[in-house]
Amino acid sequence: LSASMQTEVNFPAANDGSRSTSATGRAVLADALRDVSPAAARRVEAIKDWRSGYLSAIRELVVAAAANPAAAVTVSQAGLDSLHQRFVWTQDGTDRPLLDGLALSDHPGMDTFEVIGRNERRAEFSVPYKGKRLTGGDLHKQLDDWVARGVAEPSFADAVRAVMAHPEWLNLRDVQVAVLGAGAEMGPLRQLLDWGATVYAVDLPNEDRWNTIMSLAKNSAGRMAVPVPRGSVNLDTAPDSRVAHVAGLDVIAQTDAVLAWLREIDGPFTLGNYAYADGGLHVRVSMAIDALSVLLARSNRDLSLAFLATPTDVFAVPEDAVAMARDRWNQRRTRRILQAPLHLANLFEPAYRDTVIDDSGREVGISDCLVPQQGPNYALAKRLQRWRAIVARDAGTRVSLNVAPATRTRSVVKNRALAAAYAGAGQFGVEVFAPATANTLMAALLVRDLHDPQSAANPQRDLHNPMDLFADAANHGGLWRAAYEPRSVLTLAAVLGLFVRNA
Repeated sequence: LSASMQTEVNFPAANDGSRSTSATGRAVLADALRDVSPAAARRVEAIKDWRSGYLSAIRELVVAAAANPAAAVTVSQAGLDSLHQRFVWTQDGTDRPLLDGLALSDHPGMDTFEVIGRNERRAEFSVPYKGKRLTGGDLHKQLDDWVARGVAEPSFADAVRAVMAHPEWLNLRDVQVAVLGAGAEMGPLRQLLDWGATVYAVDLPNEDRWNTIMSLAKNSAGRMAVPVPRGSVNLDTAPDSRVAHVAGLDVIAQTDAVLAWLREIDGPFTLGNYAYADGGLHVRVSMAIDALSVLLARSNRDLSLAFLATPTDVFAVPEDAVAMARDRWNQRRTRRILQAPLHLANLFEPAYRDTVIDDSGREVGISDCLVPQQGPNYALAKRLQRWRAIVARDAGTRVSLNVAPATRTRSVVKNRALAAAYAGAGQFGVEVFAPATANTLMAALLVRDLHDPQSAANPQRDLHNPMDLFADAANHGGLWRAAYEPRSVLTLAAVLGLFVRNA
C-alpha cells in the first residue's frame, strides 16, 4: 500500500515506528491462552523464531479450547480482545484504536450502481465435477464416494443432500449477502447471483476485475449493488464500462467507506468474508472485516456472518475421523517395513499420535494440517475469523463457517512448493478440488446454513463444544482421515507432484 494513503487498518507501531507482524502475532496468541493455560501462554511468549514456532502455538490454542465449551469461548474472546487492543486505524498519520477510529468516522458513503440480471433463476442444484455436472443420483453416488474415501465428513454429505431435498432454499430472491472479496475464486458470487440473491459486491478498484464481476451479474438471475464514489457517474445513464472504471473499495484503506455503504442496507443480510491477500495484508484485511462485523452488528440485529475455513489449519475432529486414520495406518502392510527407517527423519509419521480428553471425558483428535509455506500471518488471519465465529455464535448470531477442501486456486498455483504438494497429495489419500467444484459446494452449504435449523450455523442448536461448528459439514479433502500426519508427507507429496506436473 502507498505510504501516502490517508487512512488504513494497521498493525500496532513500536517505539521506533516499525510495525512487526511477528511480535504482534506472538503477543496475540499468548494473550488468547493466558486465562485458560498460563503455562502455554509463557511457552508461546518464549518462541524466538516465530516463522517456524507459530506452528506449535496454534496447536496449543486448539488443545486449550478443546477442554470444554467455556475454554473455547474464553480463548476466542481473549484473542479478539488482544487484536482490537493492538490494531489501529491510521488517519493522517495518527493511530487510534481500530474500532474507535472507525466509529468516529464521518465518511459520507458511496453511491450504488445496480446491475440487474437478465437470466432465469437456476432451480436445479448441480455440481461441476471432472467435466460433468452432477445432479440427482449421480451426485448422491459422488457424495457416498467422498465419505467412503474419507475426503469429507458424513455431515458434509448430509448437508448437501439437505439442499438437494429442499430446492426452494435455492430461491434467494429475498436474501441479501455482502460479498467482501467478490472476485475471489473460492467466493460464492456466481452461485448466489444464479440463485437470484441480491449481492453487495466489494472488491479492490480494478477496471478489468469489475468488468468481469459486472458481466457475471448481468448474465445471472440476481441483482448486484456496486459501490462507486459519490457523483462519479450518472447512475441512470452511465455504461457498465464507465462504472467499472471507478467501482470498488479497498477494505484496508477505505474501511470507513465500506462501513458507511453497508450501513445503508435495509433489512437482514449476511456479511461474507472471502477476501484474501498475501502476508501481513491478509491479517489487516481480516481485521478490517472483523471491525465491520462488530460495528454493523450494533445497528443491525439481523446481521449474520459467513466465512470459509482453510483445511490447512488445526482442528478438533470427531472420534470416528481419528479411528479411520488409525485403521489406515494399521492397514499399511508391506509399506510399514519400507517406511520404518524414514521415521527417524520425521517422515511418514502416524496421524493422531495423541488425543485430548475433554472435561466431559470425550476423546478429541487434534488434526494439525498447518502448512509452513503459508506462514504465520495466514494462520493468524484464519484464526481471528474462527474466533469471531465462536464469539458471535455464542452471542446469538447465525454464523456460517465451513471447511473448504484443498483447491487449485491461483493463490496456490503461484506458490511452486504448494502447487507441487497439491499435485502429489492424491498419493496420500487427499483429493484436491477444482475451484468450480469447491465454490459450488461451499455456496450450497452457505444456503443450507441460512435456512436449515439443524445446521450448526444456527445458534439455537446445541454443540458439545463451539469448535464443533468447524467439524460440522466439513470437506477437508481427506486431511483429517489420512494415515499420516500431514507435514510428515508434505515434502514427499511435493516431490511426487513435480513428477506428476512434468509428466
